[in-house]
Amino acid sequence: MREDDTWQSDRTLFPDRSPAYIYLTRSLGRPHRLCSFVSNFQFLSLPPEDAIDTPNQARAVNPRRDPTPSASTPADRASRRGGRTCSDEPRRRGRRRRKKNMALRFWSSRDAPGFKLLFSLAIMYGLMSILVYHRIHMKFVDPLGVDAPPDRFSEARAVEHVRVLAQDIGGRQEGSPGLREAARYIKSQLETLKKRAGPKLKIVVEESTVAGSFNMMFLGHSISFGYRNHTNVVARISSVDSQDTDPSLLVNGHFDSPLGSPGAGDCGSCVASMLELARLIVDADWMPPRPIIFLFNGAEELFMLGSHGFMTTNRWRDSIGAFINVEASGTGGPDLVCQSGPGSWPSLVYAESAIYPMAHSAAQDVFPVIPGDTDYRIFSQDNGNIPGLDIIFLLGGYFYHTSYDTVDRLLPGSVQARGDNLFSLVKAFTTSSMLRNAHEREHIGSTGSDERAVFFDYLSWILIYYPRRVAVVLHCVPVGIFFAMPFLLHLLNSGSRSWFAILRDFVKGTMLHSAGIILGVLFPVVFSILRLLFSSYAMNWFATPYLAFIMFIPSSVVGLLIPRIVWSNFPLSQEISNLKSSKEVFFDEARFWGAFGFYSLVTLAYLLAGLSGGFVTFMLSAAMLLSWISFSLAIRSSSRYSLWSTVAFVIPLIPCLTYTVYFGGFLVQFLIEKMGMMGSVPPPYGFFVPDIIVAAVTGLSTGWCVGPLIPICGRWLAKSSILQFLVHLTILTMAVSSQLFPYSRDAPKRVVFQHTFLTAGGNQVLNSSYDVGVVDSNPLPFLFKYAPEVAKEMHISPDFSFDAAKLCDRENWMGIFPVSLLFSRSLNFPAQSEGILKHHQVFPHLSAYKLQSSGNSFRRIYLEFSLGSLNEVWVAVLNITGPLSSWSFADEALPAPETVDGGPPSYICRLSGYSNENWTFWLEASSSEDLRVDVNVVDQHLVDAAVKLKSLFPDWVDVIAYSNFMSTYIF
Repeated sequence: MREDDTWQSDRTLFPDRSPAYIYLTRSLGRPHRLCSFVSNFQFLSLPPEDAIDTPNQARAVNPRRDPTPSASTPADRASRRGGRTCSDEPRRRGRRRRKKNMALRFWSSRDAPGFKLLFSLAIMYGLMSILVYHRIHMKFVDPLGVDAPPDRFSEARAVEHVRVLAQDIGGRQEGSPGLREAARYIKSQLETLKKRAGPKLKIVVEESTVAGSFNMMFLGHSISFGYRNHTNVVARISSVDSQDTDPSLLVNGHFDSPLGSPGAGDCGSCVASMLELARLIVDADWMPPRPIIFLFNGAEELFMLGSHGFMTTNRWRDSIGAFINVEASGTGGPDLVCQSGPGSWPSLVYAESAIYPMAHSAAQDVFPVIPGDTDYRIFSQDNGNIPGLDIIFLLGGYFYHTSYDTVDRLLPGSVQARGDNLFSLVKAFTTSSMLRNAHEREHIGSTGSDERAVFFDYLSWILIYYPRRVAVVLHCVPVGIFFAMPFLLHLLNSGSRSWFAILRDFVKGTMLHSAGIILGVLFPVVFSILRLLFSSYAMNWFATPYLAFIMFIPSSVVGLLIPRIVWSNFPLSQEISNLKSSKEVFFDEARFWGAFGFYSLVTLAYLLAGLSGGFVTFMLSAAMLLSWISFSLAIRSSSRYSLWSTVAFVIPLIPCLTYTVYFGGFLVQFLIEKMGMMGSVPPPYGFFVPDIIVAAVTGLSTGWCVGPLIPICGRWLAKSSILQFLVHLTILTMAVSSQLFPYSRDAPKRVVFQHTFLTAGGNQVLNSSYDVGVVDSNPLPFLFKYAPEVAKEMHISPDFSFDAAKLCDRENWMGIFPVSLLFSRSLNFPAQSEGILKHHQVFPHLSAYKLQSSGNSFRRIYLEFSLGSLNEVWVAVLNITGPLSSWSFADEALPAPETVDGGPPSYICRLSGYSNENWTFWLEASSSEDLRVDVNVVDQHLVDAAVKLKSLFPDWVDVIAYSNFMSTYIF
């Protein structure tokens, strides 16, 4: 079709300047491109049959319906010709024939096979995604009810414990009555089991209070801790003839909850699972061959103080030969093994015994990056070298550490899978010959290899495990194959092709595939930035995470295909005109082995870096070899350019691609849920950070999932029309997503609301203010815009901006340091202080009762710290600046000094634990310069005005609210 004919076709289908015509012209560019698009899709614009009145109209729409020519006179035909002569008739007939066949052009055009393959792959990946959703949301687990047999773990029975802890008791924060009530409930349940136990079982139940002081690095900051009167509940189940020194297994979980949260998932689900597991051991008529210790610790949220107290004071601490730490970073989903060690023995036990295996060693590479920590570090690193597992619920992160962490948010099937796994693990650990107490480990010294193993589950069906020494050999095999293939192909071609030229072609293919992977990451990032330039808020995908996949996957596929389009003719390194095979054969060969080389080199890089996540790219490399063999066999019976040969290439990859969808999809879902609490970066770049991170990780996951198909499928997919379609789809989804609100009750925005009182002398309030901060990229002006009742109550005008607002000082947030560093540009607003004077008569205060000095260079100041009349204190923080040389905390060892915003070095100590007695300690100064002590006390009681203000926030906002008492002292 000539271009002028094309232009006439466009004008025929869409009248000039019509909205559809203008849109297609702007979208697709020049007229001949428009006609190509129109001719492919004209069949979609045909009117329905019931809209056709007459046979003539039917023939006009579809001439094939009636081959009989219409009855018209030569005059009528001349009239319709508009006076044109019969000499133009051949041209008009050809034009009519072309128009007649336009409706069929889509399936006969050059790009039709590509669209067929694209839609087929979309269906394939859609089915994979449905399977993955079913697996990671535990739809395959049937939870047992309260009437389940006594020798089975029952999720329903466990959930009843969660209901009591999180709903009947409520918040279990340090300093609240709920924490002490929860300890009584746990102890009463264990005492009931003790009474019911058979004569061959010995159950010891203890409630202990722990105290201590130590230094620790947390979130990259050095902090000292002093604690007292934290409650642990311990139960030891063993045979009647066991000794206290017998090697034992520790199962640990915490029953305290974070500020402002009922803690159903974190970690009422952990405590409930442990109570049901203890009941199962008693009722299942199973005699544990080694003692099992259940530690219900009451101070994990205060930076693992309960487990520290157990490891420093409990009489059974040296008997522990292995441990299982049960945690939750959400309300269910995969109960993933996030950390394992020291040594590979714990992961081997898990691999051999887990009923629903949910583990991959790559989590150990990622976990240190996540802001947070668990009791695992206390048992395996800081206060012991005990081998163990860190098992964590990872989905439902929207509700983690929020007031929405309630019983109804627990994902059905998650607790059941956890309980079944725990019972199997307990049996495996207690029967293992590797279970040894501290004395035996010290003198015999064997917990397996010190190196971490490689392991991963395949959709919770099976777990594949191999030790590091095997991985060293196995993960080098793909690289060896990559470099050996040029020599093999050189021999197969009877030396007609240089092996060095073949290797150069493979390296070029690797570089092109690497460029595609990089572009597959960059394109979603660029589109996300462009979207934010025209949007008033970020994270539109937060409440509807599937939008992130729809927005970023098509643009990532565009990036993967760009190198294939730019270098459609692969730049071979040797003239091949004298060979029998066509150039396309060598093009495909170089592209395939180049992609294979990319994944094999990434596998080797993981290995050399000492990481354990190389199994993903190793699987891809192995599956690609099978696909190449299948493809090579298929082209013997069919054309290299047939879709059947492409299908033969894809089919062997399906199991591996399913796993990459499982791995990548879970990673992106987990990341999206955590973006609401990962902290905010100062503007202007902070606005873009979450979208860029999610876009980049989605693009990288797409590279895993789609990249292996590109060498062969790219022949069909690397078409300009397909790229236009993907770009239009990306733009459309981004336009739609920009209209969606990023938050909901099921995906709340997190706000930290602190009512600060500046006090002096223990009985004066110098100032009162509201400090408000957010922990994601949508700043406070966004909050006040969409929460007008809050803005009105705080007397914030509609034209509010940061330029006119008062920023909050870092010192105001010292009570939750270092978590406070996760958010920036918090604001300070004036508040009334009358309400607090009615509730408290005495405020926290610090006083010196003794001073020792020796010359001019040494002073020791003895201090007494009182919490006043506060009775719901969560923590008190001392920030000491000046010439501090020693103190009475942490065995008189100072932590590394901290510097905040360029200020002077300071030493930070957190004090926690309820007592009627005051804290007493001493500080030692090395010179006569002043010592400054800033005190922040976090109390959970709110005055009426603060309670009213908190209630005005909409339900898509979760507010962590508390009172903060600040005072400063110079010594």
